[in-house]
Parts: sequence; C-alpha cells; structure tokens
Amino acid sequence: MAEKSRARSAEVARVPIPAEIKVLVASAFVIAIGFGLVSPVLPAYARSFDVGVAAASFVVSIFAMFRLAFAPVGGALVKRLGERPVYLTGLTLVAASSLATAFAQSYYQLLIFRGLGGIGSTMFTISAMALLVRLAPPTIRGRVSSAYASSFLIGGMVGPLVGGALAGFGLRVPFVAYAVALMAAAAVVGIRLSGARLRPTGSGPPAPPMLLREALAIPAYRAALGSAFANGWCNFGVRVAVIPQFALVVRDDTWVAGVALALAALGTAATLQVAGRLADTLGRRPLVIVGLLATGLTLGLIGLSGNLVVLLLLSALSGLGAGLVNPGNQATVADVIGAERSGGTVLSTFQMAQDAGAILGPVLVGVVADQVGFGWAFAVTGLVSLLAVLPWLVAQETLQREAPGAASAPDPLPTSE
Repeated sequence: MAEKSRARSAEVARVPIPAEIKVLVASAFVIAIGFGLVSPVLPAYARSFDVGVAAASFVVSIFAMFRLAFAPVGGALVKRLGERPVYLTGLTLVAASSLATAFAQSYYQLLIFRGLGGIGSTMFTISAMALLVRLAPPTIRGRVSSAYASSFLIGGMVGPLVGGALAGFGLRVPFVAYAVALMAAAAVVGIRLSGARLRPTGSGPPAPPMLLREALAIPAYRAALGSAFANGWCNFGVRVAVIPQFALVVRDDTWVAGVALALAALGTAATLQVAGRLADTLGRRPLVIVGLLATGLTLGLIGLSGNLVVLLLLSALSGLGAGLVNPGNQATVADVIGAERSGGTVLSTFQMAQDAGAILGPVLVGVVADQVGFGWAFAVTGLVSLLAVLPWLVAQETLQREAPGAASAPDPLPTSE
C-alpha cells in the first residue's frame, strides 16, 4: 500500500501545471498585491471625509456585501458568456472602481465606487474558479488550487507593505496604483488566454452546464458548501476582524495584532503547497476534515489564552488549518463539476457560502464577545468549524485514482449516495 501511494505521488508530481493556469496564478499575485495596496489606507481615506469609525468600517464591508449580492448574477454570466470575457470584464470594472475611488469627492461617492468594485471582484473570482476547473488536469487539482491560493496569500502579504509606502505620497495614490496593476493583469490574461483554448477538446457536442440542483444532490458538494461557510467565518472573517481586537486585550501593544495575523498567514503559506500535493494523493476529504478540526480547536481555544506566547502559537496553528482546508475544498468542487462541463451557478453558490461566513462571522461573534466575553465568542467560532466536519463524514471521496498516464482523461460526474 505504501509503495502504491509513493508511486501515485511520484506520478502526480510529474504532471505539469498547464501554461494557461500559470498565467492565472501570476494574475492572482498581481491582483492580491493591488488589493493589499489599498487595504491599509482605505479606513483612513474614508475618515478623511469627516465620518466616524462605523461609517469608515462600512466602506470596508460594502465591498464584501456587493460580492455576495452579485454572486448569482456572476455565475449566470459565466454560464452565458464564458469564463474569459467575464474575467476580463470583472478586472476592468474593479480597475475603474479603484480609479474612481481615488478621485471620490464625497463619502457617498466613495461608498458607491467601492460597492461597484465588489461586483467586479465577484465576476473575476467566479470566472477564475471556472477556468481552473476547466483547465486543471483532474489528478493535480489540489496542487493547482494551492498554487492559486498561495499567489493570493503572498501577494496579500506584500501589498500592504508597498501600500503603506505609497500612502506617504497621499492617500489617493495606492488606489491609482491598484487600478494600473489590475489593467496590467487584464492585458496579460487577454493576450495569453484565447477563447479556443478554454473550450473542451472533444469532438462531440459540448456537455450541458451543471445545474445547481445536480450539484446539491452530491454529498461532497454539500459538504464543501458547509466547509466554505466555516472557512469564511473563521479565516476570512473572525481571524481578520476579531483576533486583532482580542490581541490588544492580551497585550495592549499595537504590534501584537499585526504579528498574530502575520503568523497565521505564514502558517497558511507554509501548509498550502504540501496540502495541495496531499489532496492529490491521499484525497480531498481527509485534508478538509483535518483542516476543519485544526481550525476549530485552535480558534476555539484562542479566547482562553491570556498569555502572549500562547496567543501567537495558536494563531500560527490556526493558519495551518486554513492551509489544509482550501486545496481539498476547491478541488472537491472542481471534481464535482468536471473538466467537460461548466458550472457558473455551482461555483457562485460555493463562493456565496464563503462570503456569507466572512460577513456573518465577525458580526455575530462580535455580539457574543460584547455580551459574554471573548472566550465564548471564540468557542462559538470553533464550534462552527467543528460542525462543518459532520457532512464530510458521510460524503464520498471525489479524487479519481487513475492509472499512470491517464491524467488527462475526462472525469465522470460523481454520483450521489
């Protein structure tokens, strides 16, 4: 059994990542750097319009709210127009939004422009996921997902450093730089990815798009929706919005919150590449289960840590859990859809589940923290992650254990249990 596993690992490692996917990974890196450029200065820029803390915070939230609201439309557009046009339109819309934000004359203009950017963001996010599903060989979907996620993560870590430096030339400058970066990414993708290469190569008629009800009939997809919600709640919501506030309770130094978030990001980055390969050899299901358990236990206990060292250690370990969840979860959705079909609505629903968790998590956990303290607030967060494990216990494994040399064979739709 061990020899068979090693042979499969070696075979998977030899399958190259297609050049088109490398273009998407590079584009994701540029996009993430650009987003990081504006993230540290956006609240201060909003406050420059003489508004309070709550109004400045809402400028940050409205981007995610528009992403969530527009996701069903984005999925329908991918289904109707194709991945590449929607991807390029989304990037262009976010670029225009960022440039308009740089020249906003009032708080309400700023709010509208940021909201429009959320629409463009969900367009290119869903279409990028659809492109990865279509272009990634089935046996390396975990590796492709981890490469794509790593590019976003590393770009997101570099971006704020550059953005902070650019802010010295004025709060509007990072938004102009973000717009330029997005247009550069759109130009590269537009030139390097032709529509012909994004369509199935089979000689027969194209397979019909997967309907949402078809995907919901598959236990693995339902489990992926649950873990996407939990991942958004824990890692994109509570980690970013609540852990920095708790860090100041543990030690009233501004650097503590930044170090806690940086260690979590480093934990995720260190895990992603290994997790991607494991998802392609051991399977998607065990990686997601272990990741959810790790996330639930570490974030569930973090509210009880009154010691700085314990807080930082648990932050890093929670990042490891996130790095395990992402590749297996996204590869599962790709397995469900298959390379020969499109699934705009299926992908947009998956994205909506994650965005909903990211929006609801900080709000509800914040209410719990205000009422009964951070200990209970993080316990609720841990429970959300642990509950997401339950659907995976009855879901089937979607990884195809193909014979060597069959990596590019069409993959069948997984059947419902």
